Amino acid sequence: MKTLIQLFVCLFLTNSYAQQNLTYQVPPDEILELADVDLAPGVQIDSKGENMILLYRNQYKSIAELSETELRLAGLRINPVTNIGSRTRYYTNLKVKKTSDKDAKQVSGLPEDARLSSFRWSPDESMIACLNTTKTGVEVWVLNIKEAKATKLTGANVNANMGSTISWFNDNEHLLVKMLPSDRKPLIDTDIAVPTGPTISVSDGAKAQNRTYQDLLKTPNDEFNFEQLARSEIKKVSINGNVENFLAADMYRGVNFSPNGEYIMVTTIKRPFSYLVTYSRFPSENTIYSSTGNKVKTVNEVPLDEVRPKGFMATRTGKRNLNWRADQPSTLVWAEAQDKGDPEVEVDYRDAVYQVKAPFDGEPKLILKTKQRFSGISWGNENTAIAYDYWWNTRNTKTYLFNPSTATSEIITDRSYQDVYSDPGNFVSSKNEFGEYSLTMNGNQLYLMGDGYSKEGQFPFIDAYNIKTNKTKRLYQSPYTDKLENLYDAIDMKKGEILVRIESKTEYPNYYVRNINKKNDLTAITTFENPFKSLESVNKRIINYKRDDGLDLDGTLYLPLNYEEGKKYPMILWAYPREYKDKASAAQSTANPNEFVYPYWGSPIYWITKGYVVLDDAAFPIVGEGEDEPNDSFRTQLVANGKAAIDAVDNLGYIDRKKVAVGGHSYGAFMTANLLSHSDLYAAGIARSGAYNRTLTPFGFQSEERSYWDAPEVYYNMSPFMHADKMKTPLLLIHGVADNNSGTYPLQSERYFNALKGLGAPVRLVMLPKESHGYRAKESIMHMLWEQDQWLDKHVKNKVENAEPIENQEKIKD
Repeated sequence: MKTLIQLFVCLFLTNSYAQQNLTYQVPPDEILELADVDLAPGVQIDSKGENMILLYRNQYKSIAELSETELRLAGLRINPVTNIGSRTRYYTNLKVKKTSDKDAKQVSGLPEDARLSSFRWSPDESMIACLNTTKTGVEVWVLNIKEAKATKLTGANVNANMGSTISWFNDNEHLLVKMLPSDRKPLIDTDIAVPTGPTISVSDGAKAQNRTYQDLLKTPNDEFNFEQLARSEIKKVSINGNVENFLAADMYRGVNFSPNGEYIMVTTIKRPFSYLVTYSRFPSENTIYSSTGNKVKTVNEVPLDEVRPKGFMATRTGKRNLNWRADQPSTLVWAEAQDKGDPEVEVDYRDAVYQVKAPFDGEPKLILKTKQRFSGISWGNENTAIAYDYWWNTRNTKTYLFNPSTATSEIITDRSYQDVYSDPGNFVSSKNEFGEYSLTMNGNQLYLMGDGYSKEGQFPFIDAYNIKTNKTKRLYQSPYTDKLENLYDAIDMKKGEILVRIESKTEYPNYYVRNINKKNDLTAITTFENPFKSLESVNKRIINYKRDDGLDLDGTLYLPLNYEEGKKYPMILWAYPREYKDKASAAQSTANPNEFVYPYWGSPIYWITKGYVVLDDAAFPIVGEGEDEPNDSFRTQLVANGKAAIDAVDNLGYIDRKKVAVGGHSYGAFMTANLLSHSDLYAAGIARSGAYNRTLTPFGFQSEERSYWDAPEVYYNMSPFMHADKMKTPLLLIHGVADNNSGTYPLQSERYFNALKGLGAPVRLVMLPKESHGYRAKESIMHMLWEQDQWLDKHVKNKVENAEPIENQEKIKD
């Protein structure tokens, strides 16, 4: 009797709680040999195209690395032991080579167990400074390119918590480095600290409709810790390792030398801090110092930026985008809103741009007004510059050719930035006399480098643009139809030398120098091999199809490696919705069949080795033209996109349409849950790191700028959580426990799982310890691939048909 009771209790507990204690698993060999490979190095090339640095790293972090101490404060994630971002990506080895040489040279003198980051070229590009993170802190190292030798400059007392950690002086002999302050106080352990009182937040009636930020300050103890971690002393460090005091301790955020090196603009964070926004919107000051460390002038004071007008195009008042003018020795430039930062205010010009020259005590000079929100300037010379603005609500962008001396301008392009076919490209820049990047000019001629998307395919190009006639002349267009040539950078436009990267679907990307003035003049400077040998026989192509309303769509189709003609296969549909304001732009294609097949950690491509058809990056446009917002018909368009994709592949005869899985990450996970709730097209779904209840992001999400109280029906209709009772299709939910993306906090998956489980839906929730919005640890990623493989095999490939149709499942409808 006792044994039976024990058995009953055991079964009761198992069925009631159904938690599984599972160690990290690895996927089957076919997937593992693609997921666990040594990658080719990253590449940095100097502006003259003479020297290159090869940067080697591990493809993944370890779960032990992700388990190191981490504090999450004001939007930052910091390792308080080492004083650097806790999620920093590190490189473990360096090699150097002349671009003209065949073989690279191993850099000598590197630290043992190197963890290198934050690479900064010296002004003359003879050296690179970088950080090395040890177990106890961060050091500064410098690499001599010619000698291929690395040398340590400082001890492990660098403060890399706020960025702008190392900056070169123009003499190529010294750097400014943020160091730990001598008076730093011990941090408070908030887990064990005894509270001294409640935490109180107050609203004075002003509307503060901010996005759902994570990792915010929450208590006075958090404020104390943030301040201690943000404070630095700025030191002057020579390449011989001599260290001098430069600026006393403060909360330094940015350090920016003027082009001539005579001045330094230093940005400091001030109190009061905020519990609503991240540190980038805390009060701040911009102060100019001389290169010897003497204060010249405070040029800007920014108050706490918690309260803004409503809308994506809202901004704060006062000086913003404060920066140095790249073509002059020491001229400050900034923008100021002319509409009080409120997109609802009607004005002829939204922003005005001003400048003031050293010593910064003159009257600011107006040099430009923009009709929309100012977004940047490419500087040329005293009389020539290019400026840009944009307006999110209409997806419009304008390009201005203007004369900074006379404040006269003309609009030279006026287009939707989503219209990729009309994109004229980006203006080419090169290093000027100050070592800053400014427009490459040849008399009245500028140069444009573009991606070259068109109805016929992708053909990257270089144009010459005449600033007097406003006409362009095509200088070069990539001729490849079986490869993809990315125009990476201009080395010397007058000589016609361009750095390019060429790849095909089975040819790993490699770098070349092309001379566009000489036919077939192409010199290889890298010879990286394809690490994904098992995919060399891949059958990949772009398919084009139409939605029921006639909208053109496309996707990248992969057939199984063991494909047999006439046989029907299960399919994985992977996508990410994107919003548009016009159908013409939504119908354009940026897919290229010649892109290298790269199975990154989150890719569905692995499963072509397991007998699946994969339709990757399927177009899922959500269009709202005129006064209509895309999300007003989100569900209808979402389901129509999915149906069109399945119909297209089914019509080609490749799939069993009863065995189709759909999946996505982030907004793609949100898409997946909606598709399973509002259609019966899928056998199963995979949703990673998504948001499922939009009332938890009440002041907007993704491209929705209306609040919940403006459009409650939109928030309700778009939330899979609200329709959990309709979801009967097997769904695998995966989420990082430490997700810091706005709106996709882990609670979203936890509460959605509870709702689905309570309503009897087949669902599995996998919470990955220590992982953020994107996954980093090898253990996590291998286990994720294993989970997905198990789920697909059980619910898609080996799906058992129900004896009776599922009841109460909402069919395709709005």
